[in-house]
Amino acid sequence: MDTVEGVASLQSLRNMKVEEFDLVILGGGTGSTIAAWTFASKGQRVAVIDRRYIGGSCPNIACLPSKNVVHSAKVASYVRSSEDFGIAKTGFTVDMAAVRGRKRRMVTGMNDMYLDNYKKSGAEFILGSGAFIGPRTLLVTLPDGARRQLRGTNVIVSTGTRAALAPVPGFADAQPLTHVEALELDKVPKYLIVIGGGYIGLEFSQAMSRFGSKVSVIERNTHLVHGEDEDVTEALRVLLEDEGIDVLLNAQLKRVSGKSGESVTVVLDQNGVERTLEGSHLLAAGGRIPNTEGIGLELAGVELTDRGFIKVNERLQTTAPAVWAIGEVAGSPQFTHISVDDFRVVHSNLTGGNRVTTGRQVPFCLFTDPEFAHIGLSEKEANAQGIAYRLFKIPMEQVLRARTLSETRGFLKALVEINGDRILGFSALAVDGGEIMASVQIAMIAGLPYTALRDAVLAHPTLVEGLGTLFSSEPTSRNEQARTATR
Repeated sequence: MDTVEGVASLQSLRNMKVEEFDLVILGGGTGSTIAAWTFASKGQRVAVIDRRYIGGSCPNIACLPSKNVVHSAKVASYVRSSEDFGIAKTGFTVDMAAVRGRKRRMVTGMNDMYLDNYKKSGAEFILGSGAFIGPRTLLVTLPDGARRQLRGTNVIVSTGTRAALAPVPGFADAQPLTHVEALELDKVPKYLIVIGGGYIGLEFSQAMSRFGSKVSVIERNTHLVHGEDEDVTEALRVLLEDEGIDVLLNAQLKRVSGKSGESVTVVLDQNGVERTLEGSHLLAAGGRIPNTEGIGLELAGVELTDRGFIKVNERLQTTAPAVWAIGEVAGSPQFTHISVDDFRVVHSNLTGGNRVTTGRQVPFCLFTDPEFAHIGLSEKEANAQGIAYRLFKIPMEQVLRARTLSETRGFLKALVEINGDRILGFSALAVDGGEIMASVQIAMIAGLPYTALRDAVLAHPTLVEGLGTLFSSEPTSRNEQARTATR
């Protein structure tokens, strides 16, 4: 600092009182929030800094609010098809302001619960912008402009990620919606163009279509959620198209004009042919980038990976002593439940243990309707690794509870080792697929053979009962290694 202003600012910091904490947490995500409550309840002095959200993105602008809106959309779909259930309807409109109001009430209730937990645990929540100014030391700027300087014996960084905007001419200027703004819509978009066929894109596409929007999904890869097995991606494509959603695969965005919320024009290249779409709203759902800029990581000695995430080891230690990182900003799988497990890893390592992130199970669920849920190895992963397996697979039509619900779309499938009974992986494209998956995951954690689920006495009629049907079906052996092993 060689300016008068810089020298004055440096002198101001030197004169500022440094507040000492056992633990300072930058970013109030779910994992870091639980960390704050846990360590504070044990008598440690803990501070959590977040510039906007109590509890981070999950209860405010991501997981829970989006599923709240998705459920409203499911109710809308039930009303549309009510005559199939013997219930006549005389009229049908969607009040997006009321949909938003229901979501906001849930978020307010969550915020109140979180603040109550902060009070009970003794942890301090600080609303403000924080940045490192030195090792384990952060400067916090409060909404009124006041500043505090905090130093932690240990520091956890949990600043998360944000929506990525592709470097396409006119895209940023069009001010596209992200999931944050989409959750605050008070009117149903007339024509929503969704950029990205991943989790966020598919959930919002189906929901907005059910509310009454015309929807197009633009995906640059040849499949939706392209990392998944081909039967999953194809089933999801058919599912969306059956509901009237236009799915454009292998489509490269070329340029955008207009403004989202008014009128937008999207020009794309699909299989070498130029196409133009004209819509009312644009949703950016094409990936996430880490929130690592402007928080002084270089002043703390915290290094980044070549993709811009915080560099950590298997214990979630950064390159700076006594500084840890958890959640998406640390490159962990982008799920709230993984953020919670990251907390467990750090908690163990700060209390004398040696827990690591390697080798852990990573369950996940895509909340389309029906849901797609998965745990363990997929077929694509097993084949890439040369792992032989037996494949058990049944359509949801064979699950009798699904028939009572008129929810027979999708399938259940499981991978079982070729020369044993261990379950290697499980997928459900099914109504309440996440709940079905959890039963299989618990069996996998316990090391139970698939025959334990096959032979279990499961209540009838339930969806989980379908696991008995699945594992009683005739399996097929997959990949060359599997065929050789069974000759």
